[in-house]
Amino acid sequence: MRIIRIKSIEMKLLFFACLSPNTGNNTTAERIRSHIEAAGHVCELRDADEFQSTSEVSELISQSPPFEGALAIHLFRAGRLLIDAKIPFGVVFGGTDINEDVKEEQKRVVMEQVLLKARFAVAFTEKMKKRAELFLKLSQGSKICVQPQGIQTHAAETFCWLEFLRSAGVSREHMDQLRVFLLICGLRKVKDPLYLAQVFSEWHAQNPQNILVIIGPKIDPSLTMEVEAVVNRTPGVFLAHERSQEELHAAMKRCFALVNCSISEGMSAAILEAMDLELPVVVRDIPGNAAIVQHEITGLLYASPQEFVRQSERLLSDEDLREQVVKNGKQYVQKHHSPEQERETYQRLVGSLHCA
Repeated sequence: MRIIRIKSIEMKLLFFACLSPNTGNNTTAERIRSHIEAAGHVCELRDADEFQSTSEVSELISQSPPFEGALAIHLFRAGRLLIDAKIPFGVVFGGTDINEDVKEEQKRVVMEQVLLKARFAVAFTEKMKKRAELFLKLSQGSKICVQPQGIQTHAAETFCWLEFLRSAGVSREHMDQLRVFLLICGLRKVKDPLYLAQVFSEWHAQNPQNILVIIGPKIDPSLTMEVEAVVNRTPGVFLAHERSQEELHAAMKRCFALVNCSISEGMSAAILEAMDLELPVVVRDIPGNAAIVQHEITGLLYASPQEFVRQSERLLSDEDLREQVVKNGKQYVQKHHSPEQERETYQRLVGSLHCA
């Protein structure tokens, strides 16, 4: 696709996001920052969790030279920091803000105020936009722009597959014959990392070549302890150490399928990256996943642990089905998740802040 250069006046922008290492939020924020800086702006990315009050943010904004605009990913966790800002700003819906936080009245009231003051908002899907309009009582629907995440993958060239498996605790003969189902998620409740553990272990007992490897940052300490304890006593289920994005992409290329079992998703970059890397996806049937995975076309959806096993067995036994979802998934990402289109959109939206 032809890259359109956006002519704009250079601005100094403040960008808030939740920046836990090796998370989807972090990856998305870094990618958006690169788009903004490519247009000639100065963009300072800060972790929203480091700030406790809007007064801290106001003080930061007024430093010399002052910030002229701002952006936030996640309407509540990051957007609330800008509610008293004297500079124009935009927001990007994260997923849990629109899917979960809107259910809590106190959070919803704050998010309504943030959205009212924002110059623009970005939703990853049309469904997310409509949900925001419904729950946040937004009369100005045109304020929300739908822009899917742009996807680019880069696999590390020096990655060692056997070392990756051994470091996760996998130790047996004929490791190259294993069928690895990879669950990429931060260890926090909304990702429900243990949802499939028991049923997968039972399936593994019948088919020892099938194993589940969980990998992701340890975000929730208590849940992390629970996951580690369950993995230690559950045959066929393993927990891998965090890896760089490039190493993770290299690992994905060696796996049998990508698994998602989240309770809520905005738009899972891991699913889209798997499609781009021609890895089949078997994902939980929730709105955020169903928005990007069409059952039996670009991947497989499941609504229960038992159905996960049934769908995975289909993937094992039906080579035509596997080839179909791989081919269609790749084509879907190339058509709908262009990083060039994403760059053009964010450069245009950020440029609009200068006229605020």
